[in-house]
Amino acid sequence: MDIQLQIELTILVIVVVIARVLYLIHKITTGYSKYAPKRSKPCKTIICIGSGGHTTEMLQLLKNINFNNYSPRHYVIAKTDTTSLNKVQTFEASRNSKENRDYFINKIPRSRSVGQSYITSIFTTIISILYSVPIVLRLRPDIVLCNGPGTCIPICVLSFLLKCVFVCESKIIFVESFCRTQTFSLSGKILVYIADNFIVQWPSLRSKLKRAEYIGQLM
Repeated sequence: MDIQLQIELTILVIVVVIARVLYLIHKITTGYSKYAPKRSKPCKTIICIGSGGHTTEMLQLLKNINFNNYSPRHYVIAKTDTTSLNKVQTFEASRNSKENRDYFINKIPRSRSVGQSYITSIFTTIISILYSVPIVLRLRPDIVLCNGPGTCIPICVLSFLLKCVFVCESKIIFVESFCRTQTFSLSGKILVYIADNFIVQWPSLRSKLKRAEYIGQLM
């Protein structure tokens, strides 16, 4: 192939990808992406588990979900977070025996620890992303559910990129932490551009983001 033609094709691909990214961000930030057609089969779901309060909040959110509609469920947990792992396993075991028990645990390195500097977290996040790539490519989730832990950032970014290149149509649902009453978390500030549904638990946050959804306190 002629070198000039290769260059032109490369430029065309880059322009198309950039246009697709900008289109999706515009669609998301204007609120047009949060509505989806009704499904006739269960959603393949990734659930991002943090640690401490994040885990408690997420499991509280999952208590009223019909697991038959969200299956299989793939929990993504930091490798070192054995406490959250035990909580998830206990939670799944506690559900009614007639419900769908089709769940799996996926472990990745923690992208950012509590108190870790932003500079060093860049490198740990890159490592976390590399571990997340095969997980997201293999699962191609219908839904990614998260509530703010650093673990969710690589998963959400990769799911968004797969949507950009038409590999899958993952919907990212972000629920801001209950403890965030006046300001958004760092994860929220990042995901505000790529999360299809951005849910807050305090009216004060709803007033700071036009497309945020306030449906009461979920805890």
